[in-house]
Formats: sequence, C-alpha cells, structure tokens
Amino acid sequence: MSQPDKAEKVQRLCMRRGFFWPAYEIYGGVAGLLTWGPLGVILKNKIKDLWRRYFVYKHGFVEIDSPNIAPYIVFKASGHVDSFKDIMVSCLSCGNKYRADTLLSEHGIEISEALKPSEIEKIIQDNNVRCPQCGGELGEATYFMTMFQTTIGPYTEAKGFLRPETAQGMFTEFKRVYEAMRRRFPIGIAQIGRGFRNEISPRQGPIRLREFDMMELEMFIDPSDPVCPYIDQYREEKLNLLHEALIRVGKTEGYETMSVQEALDKKIIVNEWMAYFMVLAKKFMEKLGIPAEKQRFREKLEGERAHYATQTFDQEVYLSRWGWVEVSGHAYRGDYDLQAHIKHSGMDLYVDKKLKVPKKVKEVSIVPKADEIKRKFGEKIRDIMKALHRDDTWKNELLEKGYTEIAGVKLGKNFFDIKESVKDVYVEKLVPHVVEPSFGLDRIAYAVLEYSYREVNGRIVLSLPIPVRVYDCAVFPLVSEEKLIKEAIDIKHRLESKGFMILYDDKDSIGRRYARVDEIGIPVAITIDKETLENDTVTVRDRDTWKQYRISKYEVDVFLSTLFTTESFEVTVKKLCLENKIVAPK
Repeated sequence: MSQPDKAEKVQRLCMRRGFFWPAYEIYGGVAGLLTWGPLGVILKNKIKDLWRRYFVYKHGFVEIDSPNIAPYIVFKASGHVDSFKDIMVSCLSCGNKYRADTLLSEHGIEISEALKPSEIEKIIQDNNVRCPQCGGELGEATYFMTMFQTTIGPYTEAKGFLRPETAQGMFTEFKRVYEAMRRRFPIGIAQIGRGFRNEISPRQGPIRLREFDMMELEMFIDPSDPVCPYIDQYREEKLNLLHEALIRVGKTEGYETMSVQEALDKKIIVNEWMAYFMVLAKKFMEKLGIPAEKQRFREKLEGERAHYATQTFDQEVYLSRWGWVEVSGHAYRGDYDLQAHIKHSGMDLYVDKKLKVPKKVKEVSIVPKADEIKRKFGEKIRDIMKALHRDDTWKNELLEKGYTEIAGVKLGKNFFDIKESVKDVYVEKLVPHVVEPSFGLDRIAYAVLEYSYREVNGRIVLSLPIPVRVYDCAVFPLVSEEKLIKEAIDIKHRLESKGFMILYDDKDSIGRRYARVDEIGIPVAITIDKETLENDTVTVRDRDTWKQYRISKYEVDVFLSTLFTTESFEVTVKKLCLENKIVAPK
C-alpha cells in the first residue's frame, strides 16, 4: 500500500480535528462542496481579519455586502453570460464529463486557456487521452457555462445567476458608495463573500470548489493620474514574476525575480497600483507562513485573460500535490465594467473630477424651430417634435451631415437655431478605471494548513502563524484533582474576561492533551500543577519547540499579549526575563 502524500495527511487531519470535510457525507457527498467545521471557521475568519488589515483598513477603504444573486441583465452587461464558460469533454462509454484543461493537466499536458474546443479535441486525440474512470474514448469538446442559473421569484422569465465573483456588486453599487463617502476619489471598495461556479468535474478536494469565499477589492482610480501614494516604500521589494516574455519562449516552470521598480520600468507591470497590491499580496501570504520562494506571479496572455482585463497576474503558491496553484488574481480592468453598466442601465456612474486649470469648452445649443417645422411638415409636427425630444442622438448627425432624418422627414440646419459658445469648465465627468486584487479564501486556508503541517518524532504539529491561531492558548490542570481543576478554571475565566479565547481540557494524560492541542495549532499551553498551589506559578509550553517556563499566574495575560505582539515564543521569553516576569525554565 502506497504511503499517503502530504496533501492526504493534511486532509485527514482536517477531517478528524474539525477544520473541513466533504459536505453532505451522509448522502455520499457532492464533489466541489466542503463544510468548514468549528476550527476551519475560526481559521477563515482570522484570515479575513488579516486581509482587511492589509488591504482595507490601512488605506481607509470601505467594505460593502451585496447580494449573492443578481438578475440576468447584470451578468449580460458585464459580459459573463457570453464569456464565462469552460471547455468540457464527455466519455462516450460511461458518460462522465470532465473539464478539458484539468484532464489534460492530470496527464502532464499543460495548455493555453485561449485554445478553442476543436484545438483541444486534437490534443486529446493526438495524446490518446482516455476517460480516467473507465478508460473509454472521449467525445466532442464543447463549451459549458459555469454560472449557476436560477429564477428570481415565481416568474420563469425573471432569470438570474448566483454570482461567480463579488466584483459586480461593487460596480453596480459604485455610485451609491461614492456618494455615501462624500465623493472621495480615488476610492477602494472591498467585499468578502461567497462566489459560485458550476465546475464541470471538481476532483481536487479543497482546491477546486463550486461554492467558495472570496476577498476582493476594486480600486477606482483616475487613469490620467495612476500614481499610487504607497508604492515608494516598496520600489526595491522583490517579486517572482513568470511574465509574458518568459512564457513566450517556453520558460513556464520557474520565474524571474526583479524589483518592483524594474518591473514598472520595463512595463512588465503596467500600473503602480497593480504593483503595490502584488507586493501586499506577497507580504500577506508570507505573514500566513508561505515563504517568498514558494510564491510567484504568473502573467496571463491575451486570450487567457478574463474578458474584462487588459493585464492579469495570478499569484500562485506551490502545493505538494497540485504544484503551482492560484490563490489570488490581480487584474487591470480598465473602465470595462463601469462603461458596460452605464451602457446597459443608462445610469450615471461617473465621478466628478475637479480641474486644477479650467478647460475652455465649446458648447453648441441646438433648438428646433417649431414654427418652421410646422409650416413645412404640418401634419407630422407632433411626431417630429416627440422624436426630437426623445433623445439627443440626432444632434451629432445634424452637425456632421448638415441634416438629420426624424420621423421619416429630412430636416436641414435651417430648421434649427444653432448657437456656439465657449465657457470655462472647472469639473469634468470621468469614468474611473479599476485595479482589482481578488483572493480565494478557501485555497488560502488550505495552503496555510499545508505549510503549517509538520511531523515531529511521529507526532503532528500544526505550526499555524500567530495571526491565524484558532485558540489563543490551552489551559490544563496537570492531573484531574479538584484543587488543580478549580485553579485551572479560575485562570481560564480570568483570561476569557480579558478577551482571550481559551481551550480547557482535563481528560487523559497531560502528554495526550499536549499532542491534541499541537495538532490544531494552539501556540501555547498553560499547565497548573501542585507548585501552582504553593507559589502561584504556572508552566507555559511552546507548541513548536516544546520548551517550558514557569511564570506567575498573574502574568499569564501579559505573556499572551506579548507573544501575540512579537509573534515569537523565544522573543517573548527573553523580553519577560528582562522584566523579571519569567521565574525559571522548566
């Protein structure tokens, strides 16, 4: 029997200890759906909070919460109805259906996302790729829409979709947010919420899901002034870039490391805001325990990018079973989305830009001469005037051609009063451009678990980074004696009153209890023993080194606060030793 790989070990631990497991297990489960358990929910919430600190709070950006369901017109306007689809192949023998690029990747064949169904069919045939279930021949490759369609209310014609991204909610609600925030611009709007994609054949556990959490930010900027005020401190920061020039010559396995400034100078990254958010994404993942050398940013080529993007870099991390896996996408969306919603809704989604120097603008006033039109076309005057007032599209035609055709008649300039004037304009209308960093929370949570997983002397230790710990500490009586239990519960209650999240346990031997909390990543365990009753000291034990020290039971909250500030057990011990708060190593 083959030994389980790291991914399998991590998933077994997660199922056993309550991080996540397949949803609807009692009915056999449903591919692509996970249930996040008690510890998994805490972990994901901690990652969300950290993301907010990195991408929202420090910049004064704002957050909204828009619906998971949107009417058909939203995704028709955004281009998703026409473009959000994957290529699918079916087995001619057993009928199983597969996402073509994933199936080929499992056979060691990497393909461009820009390929058409006929091109993928040829690759499948040339490489004799067969059904992984029964070995049967694969049939025609076809497109499959990956949005979940529904109806809104009892009317079948009221079609809608579960959103595949949270972004459209930020575009449709942009003007409301802009007005509510007193027309602040540029402005970042964030949203954390569910996305839904009707994946064809998700077979990658927590990596490819049909329902997942996203953390997205839409940064609305002036395209004529794309300077990022935060970039200066990061210009020498290094990024691992698998950029277009490398991909074009077939170097797809590694990356080129360069500074942010070099990437901007070479126009490998087109925008300072893009570069800034990519740096933040790198540092965010490092904070979560993913080292820089296990991260890269892969540029998507034309034809691979989403329909709305003019440049996209996928942030990828290296996972033991699946190799390089996308955890965030960084897209320059231009004004695609707002322009699309302006066109389809007819609503004003512009911002007002105050000009430092007023512009001279020529204005043309065109007023129909109703009496002249009536004299010439008396019987049609009502239809003509109604058409003229319906919209202004005829005005450009009149100025360019010298006439316009309205209600079946030809009206020349002589039927209008046309006056030109020049005025100073101090404010102009602007359609913002958008830079978007978008993160997949479930994949990130899994990556954190995999990189935290260690085995020490046959025992599992989950070295979760301090910012995403699932409990602040564990509190144990050394043995199940009434006096020790009472003392331990008193300490537990005192720490909880100060806002700490505590796991208490008095079952089994102390060694087994230590092993259990090491497995779920609790950074420190506090043990109450007979010496506690004698001199009011307790033992603090480090999860990662298993070192122990004695400290006054009244200083435990100080110890925890210092640990969570320094994020290092050893640094905390040294600091408190200098302050004479550590009694002695044990």
